[in-house]
Amino acid sequence: MVAKTYVFRDMFSVVMAAVFAVVLAGCAGAGTKTGQFVDDATITSKVKTAFATDKTVSAMQVNVDTNKGNVRLSGFVDSEAEKRRAEEIARSVNGVRSVTNALTVQAGSATRR
Repeated sequence: MVAKTYVFRDMFSVVMAAVFAVVLAGCAGAGTKTGQFVDDATITSKVKTAFATDKTVSAMQVNVDTNKGNVRLSGFVDSEAEKRRAEEIARSVNGVRSVTNALTVQAGSATRR
């Protein structure tokens, strides 16, 4: 009877250790995703801040979306020069892996900042 108790306790310990390992592995994956989200949010914020301090780019007209360090610019700008400048600024931000420039040049726009 005593031997059966030790076997049961040992098996229980192994099962609990396996469950604990699976739970930790699951949490580790969630942390990576959360960390990536925070990094992307930081990159987006830095790009928008850089636009706001630049005299050429209208931060209010340009949307910035970031996914795994890949930045996508969308919205409207007043000129090709503003479109190019927005891309240059986005590429200069630390952590940006690539930039997709989907900005549309809106002819004759008087709306600024």
